[in-house]
Amino acid sequence: MSSHISNVRPEPDKVLADIADYVCNYEITSDEAFETARYCLIDTLGCGLEALGYPACTKLLGPIVPGTVVPDGARVPGTQFQLDPVQAAFNIGAMVRWLDFNDTWLAAEWGHPSDNLGGILAVADHLSRKAVSEGKKPLKMRDVLTAMIKAHEIQGVIALENAFNRVGLDHVVLVKVASAAVCTRLMGGSREEVINAVSQAFVDGQSLRTYRHAPNTGSRKSWAAGDATSRAVRLALFSMKGEMGIPGVLTAKVWGFYDALFRGSEFKFQRAYGSYVMEQILFKISFPAEFHSQTAVECAMALHAKLKEFGNTIDDIKKITIRTHEAAIRIIDKKGPLNNPADRDHCIQFMVAVPLIFGRLTAADYEDSIAADPRIDALRQKITCTEDPQFTRDYHDPEKRSIANAITMELQDGTILPEMVIEYPIGHCRRRSEGMPVLVEKFRTNLNRRFPSKQQKAILDVSLDQSRLEEMPVNEYCDMFVI
Repeated sequence: MSSHISNVRPEPDKVLADIADYVCNYEITSDEAFETARYCLIDTLGCGLEALGYPACTKLLGPIVPGTVVPDGARVPGTQFQLDPVQAAFNIGAMVRWLDFNDTWLAAEWGHPSDNLGGILAVADHLSRKAVSEGKKPLKMRDVLTAMIKAHEIQGVIALENAFNRVGLDHVVLVKVASAAVCTRLMGGSREEVINAVSQAFVDGQSLRTYRHAPNTGSRKSWAAGDATSRAVRLALFSMKGEMGIPGVLTAKVWGFYDALFRGSEFKFQRAYGSYVMEQILFKISFPAEFHSQTAVECAMALHAKLKEFGNTIDDIKKITIRTHEAAIRIIDKKGPLNNPADRDHCIQFMVAVPLIFGRLTAADYEDSIAADPRIDALRQKITCTEDPQFTRDYHDPEKRSIANAITMELQDGTILPEMVIEYPIGHCRRRSEGMPVLVEKFRTNLNRRFPSKQQKAILDVSLDQSRLEEMPVNEYCDMFVI
């Protein structure tokens, strides 16, 4: 005879409690984390501004009911939309992820922690406008930076040892979890309310990775994170209304996350929550390309110059070998037809071929007009990837976290050009002093896409001043981005 199942409600799973304790009690004291968060903020907003030039993105933006304006609603940067925080979170989240140009975290799981800005900025802006309308003090941008640091940390620390991709789940589950935690806290949520919101995020339906992989790669991968951070805001609002949580959401036998979705394994942790992830975050500075290819694209740009220097053209290329790490081979080593921009920006052969031919790689290069150039597919056929086990080890080494690629090019006459090797892309923390001035120029360029010069200058003046930005009310900063 089977024993009865206990109906004693369990204590919250330790993973939930640890997240809530961190969000509610941990004080961020790292100046490096706050400075990096400021760079992350402007880079993320800039990526969103660039995406507004693409109709495939903008067709999804705006209110659910056209023409709706929400009193005390959150602003959507670069637009005139003022939306409820749930829909604003989707808008901002979709914008910043659309072109695959915002920050990246690489570990057992991959992801883009700045995706959480969709929920964070929408909630902080809404709360600030509501406070002002009630004669109270608004939140400051330091509150936004703090929430960003903590969201980065939650998503990144869980990702260090836990590969959701190995069980077919998309990394945006961690966006939903991190956004639910920090947005509940921004709303004034207690430890219990944060636990409840995070538990709801874990019990929610989770996205499959189908839309990220051949032959089903498609544009959902560009709005999936917006969907996740938006859903997190909704769950945070439910929790703040007193909706109960699910304390054993992870560990419940059969019905819990571990048994139902994680093949019975429990999460593993390499380190406690602090500010490590923001300090180590990877920025996509030069190229809107899947991050495992960033150093390969840098190599290709250098080899484009070499070909010109030696008087050769791409027609003289016989064979190209890319020595790379296991994750790159698993995600972006792709043969055959590429059906859309989302397909192309996850193909290392495409992302190497374009700079070899044109000496550039921009978001526009993934569009049909450029991809139709027959030279691209012809060159793709000559490119082969091989795994270097040492590159793979260095990729996982917490002291290195390299994203190495090396390209060897053989010409038709038998000449083999010296191998071009780059271990750390310009957006890596080991290249911060080199990368941040370029990141600021990227932001300037993106502001110029959307705003007149006077407005650009006003945004830049405050965005590049750490103390001034931190003290600025959130609603006033967001108003600067209204077009």
